Amino acid sequence: MKLLRNIVDSFTQLLGSVKRNRRIRPKGDSPLLVNLGCGLSVCKGWLNIDGSLNALIASWPAFMHRLFYRLSGASQYYSQQEYCDLLQRHRFIHHDLIHGIPLVDGVVDVVYTSHFLEHLYKNDGKRLLQEAYRVLKPGGIVRVCVPDLVYALALYPRGEKEKMLLNYFFVEDQGSQYARHKYMYDFEMLKTILDEIGFKGVQRCVYRRDKHLIWIVWITVLRIPYILRQSGRWLVGNMP
Repeated sequence: MKLLRNIVDSFTQLLGSVKRNRRIRPKGDSPLLVNLGCGLSVCKGWLNIDGSLNALIASWPAFMHRLFYRLSGASQYYSQQEYCDLLQRHRFIHHDLIHGIPLVDGVVDVVYTSHFLEHLYKNDGKRLLQEAYRVLKPGGIVRVCVPDLVYALALYPRGEKEKMLLNYFFVEDQGSQYARHKYMYDFEMLKTILDEIGFKGVQRCVYRRDKHLIWIVWITVLRIPYILRQSGRWLVGNMP
C-alpha cells in the first residue's frame, strides 16, 4: 500500500507540474473565498485548492470516489459515505501550490490557509504568500493558521520532548510525503514575511474572535473551515 501511495503522490505531482502555468478566471459576481492546501477540511461556498489525490478526483464520477477511498488515506478519518459527500458537495481545484495559485490577478476576496504553510520549505511558503497577495482584490484578507513555534519550543523544558519532536519538527506520515513539516514559524517571523510582501495591518488573532470573522461568517452562512490544532494561531493581513 505504501508503494502504491508513493506512486499516486508522484503521479499527482507530475500532473501539478503539467498544469503549473494555468490561470483561471472565476465566473460569477459572488465573493470569492479560497482555501489553500485544504486537504478535506473544506466548507460550502469556498473554492478549495489542493495538490492531493482528493482534489484531483473530486470532479470524477461518484463511483471513482468509492474506488479511491482507501487509497486516499481518508479511511483513517472518514467513513466512505462521508468521504464521497465531501468530494461531491464542495468545489475543488487540483493544483500543486508549489507552482503558485491557479487564478488570475485581483479576483479573490479572502485567502485562507490552515496548517499547510509549515509543509512547504521556507522559500516556497513565501512564494505562496506572494501569490496570495497577487490574487487578492484591494482590501482583501489573507488568513494563515500554523503551529506556533513558541508553543512547540515551550514543550521541551516541560519535559514533553517526544511530543515536541514528533508533533512539530519531525512529523512524518509513512502513507504520504505531504504530511511532513518542512519549516516552522512564530508570529514575528510570519509577520515579517507578510510585511515584506506588502500586506498591511498584520495581526495575531484568536480563533473565531476578530472583526474580520463577522464578515466571513456572514458570507459563508455561519460556516468556516475547522482549525485542527489549538496550538496554531491566526494571522490576518489586509491588502492596501
